[in-house]
Amino acid sequence: MINVALLSKWHVHADDYARQATKNEHVEIKVVWDENLERGEKWAEKLGVPFESELLNVLKDPEIDAVIIDTPTNLHKEIITLAAKHKKHIFTEKVLAFTLEDSEEIISAVKENNVKLMVSLPRLTESYYLYAQEILDKGFLGKLTSIRCRLAHNGAVPYEDHPNGWLPKHFFNKEECGGGALIDLGAHPIYLSNRLAGPAKAVTAKLQRTLGHEVDDNAVVLVEYESGVLGTLETGFLSSGSPFQLELYGTEGALLIEDQSIRLKSKKLGDGWNVPEQLPEALLMPLDQWVYEIINDRQPTIRESDFMNLTVINQAAKLSNEQGSRVEIAKLISSKSNV
Repeated sequence: MINVALLSKWHVHADDYARQATKNEHVEIKVVWDENLERGEKWAEKLGVPFESELLNVLKDPEIDAVIIDTPTNLHKEIITLAAKHKKHIFTEKVLAFTLEDSEEIISAVKENNVKLMVSLPRLTESYYLYAQEILDKGFLGKLTSIRCRLAHNGAVPYEDHPNGWLPKHFFNKEECGGGALIDLGAHPIYLSNRLAGPAKAVTAKLQRTLGHEVDDNAVVLVEYESGVLGTLETGFLSSGSPFQLELYGTEGALLIEDQSIRLKSKKLGDGWNVPEQLPEALLMPLDQWVYEIINDRQPTIRESDFMNLTVINQAAKLSNEQGSRVEIAKLISSKSNV
């Protein structure tokens, strides 16, 4: 049994991870800590576990094996590193950190203390992604030339008695979040496209503050990949009814995914569009993969490179938007200590 502490209910997915932990037969939630005492006490009461106001008391507790972290993103480096030094396994909401340098420091602490780290990148476990990867690997699209991925919702659209939309107000706090739509919801198009297209070469981004928040509520990122693929990544908090879209285009065909609708056209399959009869079976969710890595040392399918490349694209996009120019990844990496 893995005894887990929940560290903060700041992120909107905190309840989801608590439910996933409760459903996993190998996990038991033992305690809640939150930087917001009132919120934490209410959550602990709801879950029927103690609340601890001092983080170090949680981390020093030998009974606690692991932590699930949903703190503000600006606290990730401090808390994840501290948890690693106290030999706690770590599951955290994306992104790992704001910069590549901070992410590398986190990874170093994790490796030095021999603990397991997982960042929640759930769409890498979904059947449609696995199918897209399979189609690419089998060469049905020929040489991949373009990829477009869009994920957006209406979380910032105002409505009666909710001037910031249905997202919590702190999701627009630049200090805590480090950004807006791109760093949060846009993470999914970023890590999916990174996996499908490979390492990035350069980034050009526009992060727009349409409704005047401190952070972006609408964003488009153009990624040039080393493979020659051009990626268009779109996200936002201002779109009602916007479907999830993943489009892959190559010299021999095209794959169009829109929510549950999937169509493939390939010269190798003749004329017309093809609808798959069956998709690959979905993989275990990130939290469950983390649990089985702790228990059985089973290698997860979500990897350190996924965590790091997500940070790199976000950092480059932020810099590109601020400078109004194209940012080369190689230069960003070589100067990371100065960024």
